[in-house]
Amino acid sequence: MPSRVYSCAVVGLEGVLVEVEVDYSYGLGFINVVGLPNTAVKESRERIRAAIKNLPTSFPRKSLVINLAPANVRKEGPAYDLPMAVGILIIRGEIPSCTVEDMIIVGELSLDGTTRHTPGLLPMAAMARDLGFKTICVPAVDAAEAALIPDLEVLPIRSLFELTQHLIGAQNIEPFQNIAIDELPELETQTDFQEIKGQEHVKRALEVAAAGNHNLLMTGPPGAGKTLLAHSLPGIMPRMSIDEALDVTRIYSILDQLPSETPLLQHRPFRAPHHTISHAGLVGGGTWPQPGEISLAHRGVLFLDEFPEFGRRVLEVLRQPLEDKEVTISRAQGSLTFPANFSLVAAMNPCPCGYYGDPVKVCTCSASTIPRYQKRLSGPLLDRIDIHVDVPRVDFDKLSSDRLGEPSRTVRKRVERARKKQEERLSDSPRGTNGDMIPREVREFCSLDSKCQTLIRSATQQLGLSARAYHRVLKLSRTIADLVGEKDISPIHLAEALQYQPRDQH
Repeated sequence: MPSRVYSCAVVGLEGVLVEVEVDYSYGLGFINVVGLPNTAVKESRERIRAAIKNLPTSFPRKSLVINLAPANVRKEGPAYDLPMAVGILIIRGEIPSCTVEDMIIVGELSLDGTTRHTPGLLPMAAMARDLGFKTICVPAVDAAEAALIPDLEVLPIRSLFELTQHLIGAQNIEPFQNIAIDELPELETQTDFQEIKGQEHVKRALEVAAAGNHNLLMTGPPGAGKTLLAHSLPGIMPRMSIDEALDVTRIYSILDQLPSETPLLQHRPFRAPHHTISHAGLVGGGTWPQPGEISLAHRGVLFLDEFPEFGRRVLEVLRQPLEDKEVTISRAQGSLTFPANFSLVAAMNPCPCGYYGDPVKVCTCSASTIPRYQKRLSGPLLDRIDIHVDVPRVDFDKLSSDRLGEPSRTVRKRVERARKKQEERLSDSPRGTNGDMIPREVREFCSLDSKCQTLIRSATQQLGLSARAYHRVLKLSRTIADLVGEKDISPIHLAEALQYQPRDQH
C-alpha cells in the first residue's frame, strides 16, 4: 500500500493542498516523479537519494514512483524534497504512517540531508490552518515566517535525520514560538518630511494623497526634489494593520523577496521600477503568471520617475489596475488575479531638457518638441491621476535654512484621523477610502451646497472637466474636508481640490 504525506503548492497567491504518494516496484532503484512537476521538482530525485544515503539507513533497492496529486496543479520549486523523502522512509517502514496524518511537510534538502530556505511559506501555513491541520514542518530558517499564522504548530526542521527522530519518538522537536504581531516595535521613517526644505504646497498635496488614497503626478525641473518627496510618502501613510501586513508579506514570500530575518513587512512597500521595464514586469505575467511591480506595491506606493520615458504600452496597461485595484492575467491554462491596491506617484520634467518655465535656466527645446514630449502620456491615463502638482526650483534661502519642517509622524496622525472617518463612512465598501468611492458613494457623501455648485459649474466649463474628472474633484474635496474634520464640503475645500487639476485639459 502506498504511503501518503501532505504538502503544499502555491497557485497565484494561495496555497493548494498536495498529496505526496509513494509506491515501489521491483527494479533498479529508479525514481519516477509524476503529477505535473517542473524541472526543479524532477531534480529533487538526486537530492533525496543523497539525503537518505546520509541517514543511518540505506536507500531502497527498488524502483519508486512518486505521485504529486492533484495532477492538474503545476508543482514548482524544491519544496517537495522533504515530504517525498519522508514518504520513501514510510514505505520502507522506517517511520510510522500515522505520525504524519495531521501535518503538512514542506522543505528543500541539501545533499547531506539538512534543510534549506524555501519561499512561499506564509500562504502554505495559512492553507494548513484553514484546512484544519494541526502542525506544519518547515525549514528552521523559515519557521518565523510560518509562525505568523496563529493557531498552528510550527516545527522548525534542521535536517531530515532530525525530523525522522521526531516522528519515531526518539527526539522531540520543540515547536517554534508564535510571534505576537501587535507587539513588534514600530519602525522609523527613512525619509522624514521635516528634512525636506521648502515645497510646502507639494507636501500638502502628498498629505491629501495619503489621506484619500489618491494618485499624484509631480512636474518640475531636475533637482527640485520630486524623488525625495515621493520617498517621503510612505512615512505619512497610515500604519499597516495586521491583516494588511500579512497581505503584503504573502506576496513577497511567494516571490522570495522577503528581506533576511524579516518575517513580517511592517513598512508600506515603495517600488520604483526603471522606465525600461516591460509591461509583464510591471503588471505581472509569464507562461505561469507571477505578480509584477504593481502587486509588489500593494498597500504602498508605486513611484514612476521620468514618467514619459516609460513605453506607451507599459503605461496603458496601468489603466485597468488603477480603476479595479487588482489585475487579472489570463493564459491558456487559466486566469489568475493579483491584488494591486497601490498609490501611484509619478514624476516628470516639463520638457526633454527639463527647464521649460524655469525662472533660472533657459529651456533649449524647440516649440514643437515640448508638446510632443508631453503627449507621450495619453489623456485616459492622465485622467486617472487625481492630483497634478508643479514642483518648482527651491530658493537658496530655504535650502540654507536650519529650520525644520513638520515631522512625518505629525502629518501621519492627521492622515490616520481622516482615514478613520472614511472607514466609518464607507464601512460597507470593500476599499474604504475616498479615492476609491464609486459614483453612488460620491453622490451620497459628496453633496454640495449652492455656493459649491456655482463654483464647480464654473470650473467645469473653464477647465473642460470630464465626468471622471468631475467625480475626482468631489473625492478630493471630501478628503480635504476630512483632514480638517469638517462634516460638509465647503467652497474652500472645493477650491483647493480644483487647484490640483491639470491646466491643459481645455
